[in-house]
Amino acid sequence: MTSTTPQAAGPLAGIKVIEICSTIAGPACTRLLADFGADVIKIEPPDGDPVRQMGQHVGDISLYAASILRNKRSIALDLKTDQGRAIAAALIDHADILVENNRPGVMERLGLDYEAISARNPGIVMVRISGYGQTGPYSERPGYGAICEAVGGVRHMTGDPDRPPARVALATTDYLSSVYAAFGALAAIHARASTGRGQVVDVALYETAFTQMEPVVPAFEKMGTIPKREGPNLPSMAPNSLYPTRDGSWVLIAANSNPTWKRLVGLMEQPELLTDPRFATIQQRGRPENMVAIDAIVAQWTRKFDAEPLEALLRRGEVPASRVYTIADIYADPHFKAREMLQTVPHPVLGHTTQAGVVPRLSSTPGRIHRTGPDLGADGQDVLEHVLGLDASQIDTLVSAGAVRLPGTPQPATQG
Repeated sequence: MTSTTPQAAGPLAGIKVIEICSTIAGPACTRLLADFGADVIKIEPPDGDPVRQMGQHVGDISLYAASILRNKRSIALDLKTDQGRAIAAALIDHADILVENNRPGVMERLGLDYEAISARNPGIVMVRISGYGQTGPYSERPGYGAICEAVGGVRHMTGDPDRPPARVALATTDYLSSVYAAFGALAAIHARASTGRGQVVDVALYETAFTQMEPVVPAFEKMGTIPKREGPNLPSMAPNSLYPTRDGSWVLIAANSNPTWKRLVGLMEQPELLTDPRFATIQQRGRPENMVAIDAIVAQWTRKFDAEPLEALLRRGEVPASRVYTIADIYADPHFKAREMLQTVPHPVLGHTTQAGVVPRLSSTPGRIHRTGPDLGADGQDVLEHVLGLDASQIDTLVSAGAVRLPGTPQPATQG
């Protein structure tokens, strides 16, 4: 794809990606690809991806969209029209990867299923992200990350044992799914080098959630074990939990090994704990009744300190620990700054936004943020002219027919 829009150099430069996605898992996948140089064209409906309505806003500007849509180009197409679908198909014909996260069957109804697009572009890799996958008795069910965490067993494991299963406060399953999807896409591109053909990458949110149950799966089959919620504790390991401080904060202490346990006891100035048979070994400390006892002893000690001095004391004593950071703590932290995990990104209206940095970190060909998330359809003219080679009269016809929405054109009154 050629374009007047400058693209970032990176290890994925030259990889052309079409995104037909909404909300989180799909856009996060293509954001990851774009961070490393892939040319991502996001196809949005005329009223925009719902992610533009999520999170905090400054006026009508979505700060979430500025980040998750970064490094991409946006074109607004009405895929309910023949012309809109034809443009999408033509863009896919030029692409290496198509990423979509619609419910199974939607792309088939649009005529953009794998059989149809691979007939025209045999090398296309189609990444399909859905709640339950493209096959199986649940495939037609709608599935959000939170629902799929329940199906995958993760929700049962989350929270305190004496309370209902807790919701994870962040879109963990969506973001983990995005990484699996990007990994699958690049694995398929690598395979294409020897086969000459693309393939389908099928990512199911419930399976992503389920992969986190890796140690639980064989334990149930061999021992019938159904683990319970552990709250802030690491199962069968103590002391490894959140402990209260005098100023109302919390510090996480992880004294997992015997040497670390000894160093913690030294800081606590309670040498008798080293000869207490309940705490003599890792296994003994991990027994449920002993975990309760040791956590109470450590908590009684931590309540004598404010969080930051306690954290500093533990660090000097070489005991792994951290106070529980808020976002304000992160902004003030020198390590986040040194690692460029808070990056200032220019914005045409706000001046700039601060966004989470690029992960992972490559030593020779790092990713980078070269533009903020674009306005809805901001790159439509550029894409139609320089990718598909349409002239002004052809573009005007598409706009008049409602197949394309360009910035400054009226927004449709309703979307059926």
